Amino acid sequence: MSLKIYLPLVILILIFSCSAFSQKHVPVSQVEIKLSFAPLVKKVAPAVVNIFTRKTVTQRSFSPLFDDPFFRRFFGGQLRKNSQSRKKVQNSLGSGVIVKSDGIVITNHHVIKGADEITVVLSDRREFDAEIIVSDKRTDLAILKIRELNDELPFLALRDSDDLEVGDLVLAIGNPFGVGQTVTSGIVSALARTQVGINDLNFFIQTDAAINPGNSGGALVSLDGKLVGINSAIYSKGGGSVGIGFAIPTNMVRTVLTSLSSGGRVIRPWVGAEGQGVTSDIATSLNMKRPVGVLIKRVYPKGPSDRASIKVGDVIVAVGKHNVNNSESLRFRIITQPIGEKLDIWLIRKAIKQRVTFLVEAPPEKPLAEKAKVVGYNPLQGVLVGNLSPALADQIGKSLFLRGVIILEIQQGSPAQRFGFQRYDIIKKLNNSKIKKVKQLTSLLSKKLGEWVISIERGGSILSLAIKR
Repeated sequence: MSLKIYLPLVILILIFSCSAFSQKHVPVSQVEIKLSFAPLVKKVAPAVVNIFTRKTVTQRSFSPLFDDPFFRRFFGGQLRKNSQSRKKVQNSLGSGVIVKSDGIVITNHHVIKGADEITVVLSDRREFDAEIIVSDKRTDLAILKIRELNDELPFLALRDSDDLEVGDLVLAIGNPFGVGQTVTSGIVSALARTQVGINDLNFFIQTDAAINPGNSGGALVSLDGKLVGINSAIYSKGGGSVGIGFAIPTNMVRTVLTSLSSGGRVIRPWVGAEGQGVTSDIATSLNMKRPVGVLIKRVYPKGPSDRASIKVGDVIVAVGKHNVNNSESLRFRIITQPIGEKLDIWLIRKAIKQRVTFLVEAPPEKPLAEKAKVVGYNPLQGVLVGNLSPALADQIGKSLFLRGVIILEIQQGSPAQRFGFQRYDIIKKLNNSKIKKVKQLTSLLSKKLGEWVISIERGGSILSLAIKR
């Protein structure tokens, strides 16, 4: 065929292409993906904010002679008196997402940790002061409230993050390196990443959408314009994006948002049991065809697992419609459910698969914490102690099976610090008395003793320290 016959066809294709590009809309097919994300970005970007924080720290400068052991021994006190202190303002940046029109912003805990002042900058460059409503270290999430807001703000609705599939297209929006709001695109690379080590409650969405320092707290958005995750961290050896980023799923975000109706306190349900992922060796010993599920090793008496008739040796393979293969995924499936909900848990017991009903409950606060600061002339002067309960253990990220009196805080420069006591040491014995409650400990420490022999539990080991008056 001659060129004259092809020419009209080429012209028609060009006209159609130009028409398609002139009418932008959210891509809904493979062909339209090649067009533009601009309509989606225009819709969601106004709900993503920049966060600037300021923190004042006090720095003390000591004489170089203080590093010499001889001078430190004979003149240490005087050198400290002559030391100079100065205040320094540290600035940091991050991102956040407006999730309610009245100015409720979600960001990362590490973005606003220790901040004295927080400024939220909207996409239209308006600036507002903000206050911290909730900051939860265990999930690395925080809730901010914009102050003195006179009008409603654009916000992002939360999508069920369990609807995501590997390969779904997503956008990451934030403020990398402080250059201003930036949008990157990618796909969901993996789901349910639990071996990341970013926080105590590991369960992340992995994406190859470029995430860099400053993106923390920003939005991971699906193509329907809804929030599916809060960008939290990257895997990087040099500080820049290498295509492996992690976002906290919105189902975890919802558990923190519920704290708005509980006075700012994050209440997480508990499993009431401890277990481990099933390995090939364990699967073989249990006559399982393949290694799946979580092998239960301990069950808390009268806890939710105990009442659901879950026993030591059971292998939990699914919570509802979701499979679980390690302790982190089991815990995630429980703590992201509302308290009072009933769940179907599937388990294998003696090679038979069966279902039990699990009631979602908050961990009990028994015994009451009864937090107290130790005073007086004794080796524990300057510590804050409390009675361990499942609720307190969950709050500080420790095993819910631990019992006794735990050190929660240690005052800087106190006798307790100098004697080497550490945060989260559990005080087991004082002289010959087993310590079970705070009142018992403070009562014994108030007595005038010639010697203290204190036993503590640290990292599963028992350590003892003898101190004479």
